Amino acid sequence: MRKGTDVNLVPLNAEEHANVRLRTYRSAIPHFSEIVGGEFGNASTACPIFFAKNRETGAFYAGALFGFKPDEDLLGGPEDAPPPYIPLDQQRAGFYVSGEDIAIDLDHPRFASSGSEGEALFDDDGQPGPSLRQIQRMLGQLVRGKQETEAFIGRLLQLRLIEPVDITLRFDDGEDLVLDGLYTVSLDALQDLDDREVLKLFRDGHLQWIYLASASLKQVGVLAQRRNRMLAGRL
Repeated sequence: MRKGTDVNLVPLNAEEHANVRLRTYRSAIPHFSEIVGGEFGNASTACPIFFAKNRETGAFYAGALFGFKPDEDLLGGPEDAPPPYIPLDQQRAGFYVSGEDIAIDLDHPRFASSGSEGEALFDDDGQPGPSLRQIQRMLGQLVRGKQETEAFIGRLLQLRLIEPVDITLRFDDGEDLVLDGLYTVSLDALQDLDDREVLKLFRDGHLQWIYLASASLKQVGVLAQRRNRMLAGRL
């Protein structure tokens, strides 16, 4: 669970942060946002899922595509109408895992340190409030999901199932966009696998993730249509 270099983290505890409150906050979602395998089901109904390489390490990771250009979010709507899917990594914004503990970035805009705005992180007895309990569950899902997804991708690489995909799109304003550096699972290579390997993928839950990622690719066309409507001012 990566954090930015400009984040100033402090360990979260009820004594020091009894007055910290959690504002209603909607973070900007990157046009390609990292997700874990457990999110594939929800993500695939709203946006395409691809694999990409980390620019620093070269390691593959899974991501959901929200737009075709940086800072473009084609799923976003009015502030009072949240998008159909928000990655866990965006939902837990401001909260991080630090060893066995939770840490927070008090400079994050979702935190209020005084007044009645937002919900208190802790109740009067110093126990986590409903929103903090939800964040705790999200962080647990992300930690476990990160490990599971790395194992899943490692298996795909071992079986040589990951292949690059090149997508070129032309929009109604005449702009051509090329999506490069993206990868998907080769269903042809999957069909060529030994039955024992396919059975193992199934038992590990990886076969379901493969088909969810593959099915999600139809969302590329859906997002392209939405972008054309936005260009025409019909959204």
